[in-house]
Amino acid sequence: MGWGDLGAFGEPSKETPNLDQMASEGMLFLDFYTASPLCSPSRAALLTGRLPVRNGFYTTNGHARNAYTPQDIVGGIPDSELLLPELLKKAGYINKIIGKWHLGHRPQFHPLKHGFDEWFGSPNCHFGPFDNRALPNIPVYRDWEMIGRYYEDFKIDRKTGEANLTQIYLQEALDFISKQQASQQPFFLYWAIDATHAPVYASKHFLGTSQRGLYGDAVREIDDSIGKILKHLQKLGISENTFVFFTSDNGAALISAPREGGSNGRFLCGKQTTFEGGMREPAIAWWPGHIPAGGVSHQLGNVMDLFTTSLSLAGLQPPSDRQIDGIDLLPAILQGKLIDRPIFYYRGNEMMAVRVGLYKAHYWTWSNSWEEYSKGIDFCPGQNVSGVTTHTQEEHTTLPLLFHLGRDPGEKYPLSFASDEYQRAMERISLVVQQHKATMVPGEPQLNVCNKAVMNWSPPGCEKLGKCLKPPKSDPKKCFWPH
Repeated sequence: MGWGDLGAFGEPSKETPNLDQMASEGMLFLDFYTASPLCSPSRAALLTGRLPVRNGFYTTNGHARNAYTPQDIVGGIPDSELLLPELLKKAGYINKIIGKWHLGHRPQFHPLKHGFDEWFGSPNCHFGPFDNRALPNIPVYRDWEMIGRYYEDFKIDRKTGEANLTQIYLQEALDFISKQQASQQPFFLYWAIDATHAPVYASKHFLGTSQRGLYGDAVREIDDSIGKILKHLQKLGISENTFVFFTSDNGAALISAPREGGSNGRFLCGKQTTFEGGMREPAIAWWPGHIPAGGVSHQLGNVMDLFTTSLSLAGLQPPSDRQIDGIDLLPAILQGKLIDRPIFYYRGNEMMAVRVGLYKAHYWTWSNSWEEYSKGIDFCPGQNVSGVTTHTQEEHTTLPLLFHLGRDPGEKYPLSFASDEYQRAMERISLVVQQHKATMVPGEPQLNVCNKAVMNWSPPGCEKLGKCLKPPKSDPKKCFWPH
């Protein structure tokens, strides 16, 4: 989902009344980022509080390549990483994930082995349908075992876009909240729905109701669901005890536009890129009785901050034996303070850009290769900025391209290298980058090896359902990451 997809962020059709109300009752973050321009690494960052290059969710198979966890990935979240739910357990929390996990699908990476007590959802995205011979259909799990597969047992109509999944995920959330409230149990719910990821889907009631087509239908259903979750917290009398945060894992995928892609507002490009459109996200914090209503924050935030902020809310300290990149946002949220901190834009193993204050310096630029672009793969449709949205990897480490995001949010006008403003800003940014690089110890890359034999052929529970498939012979290969 993109920065420009919500009415509160300026989307003209104003089809997100519940999220807009959430914003009016809580706080809007206008400068909030994800830790990666695509799904798996940003989710790993959210749950560990660490940059993907530290927690292993990156590849060294090519320079500055985006990588994620498709079915044939061998890696996943390492045991050495401490996830938010594991730490919250120490304060007596019950933890549930609903929806997309995406941190590895082999048994050792199962969410219930990494701090979650309950799971309803899937290890991968809802790609398909597949033939169960060359590629197995993706499983859906309840806790330890699969209960079916997408397209077979959990229908998604690729022609109409109809699927009931968001409604199922909503009911799971309401039931979990009710159960924890009844037992007076503190809880953490990670509601990771994926209806706006292509192939986009919505339930029958929402199909055809948006001015924005199928993508808008999916956004409207997510908005409606969040409204129901917030109302449920209020009805149960626990809204003043519950901190809720809404955001996305990466910018809108313009490659899927216009039918299945969203809006990144005034920002450049989209998902897969380290331009603003790929990494700046809609973000809303809601906590009645604590967060002043109608707040707007320019605090530079990141999904990794949700790790540190959640621990702070639970009265816990972040682990001291590793580098934590997330900061505690509570002073910004509750007291309106602005905490000085940089934002690092990584693509795979490379720091592409850094934001300090209102300035953003690009050390590398790249949208995608000429080869991929010539096949019609375009992450910046209609947005060519000469010398910026490059189709070869361009290095600017000697003279970074510098933008002032306050005056130029679309990254169209690099500052003159000769200007005093450039010199002053780069002096400050260079110190931040030197310090960051001096302390950077990359983790073991998890996204280098692919093997068709590890796909979702026979997940736990398949025997009971008669849905086990025969895997091919093991044949590990270097994963190919074109972007």
